[in-house]
Amino acid sequence: MTSPPIWRLAPGQRLQYRCWDGECVLYNDLSGDIHLLDEFALALLEQLKAGPQAAAQLAAAFELDAQDEDAVLQTVLDDLSALFLVEALSC
Repeated sequence: MTSPPIWRLAPGQRLQYRCWDGECVLYNDLSGDIHLLDEFALALLEQLKAGPQAAAQLAAAFELDAQDEDAVLQTVLDDLSALFLVEALSC
């Protein structure tokens, strides 16, 4: 049985962003791309800035229940991973 991954910011990300009316524009230091994110995705990145965390820790930080952790949190983490903003570390 494998442990759930630990998530972290992709090394080199400095989280340069600006927010207006619930939407945030983030510069990706690694790719040079600019991404439009919602406030939850940005808050998740800021939480990971403090250090690597498991999804359960992130869910607790945002007071998400188990259903939201699976449905919302995992989707956002997968989306941020596809943008090369975060990465999962195997335990």
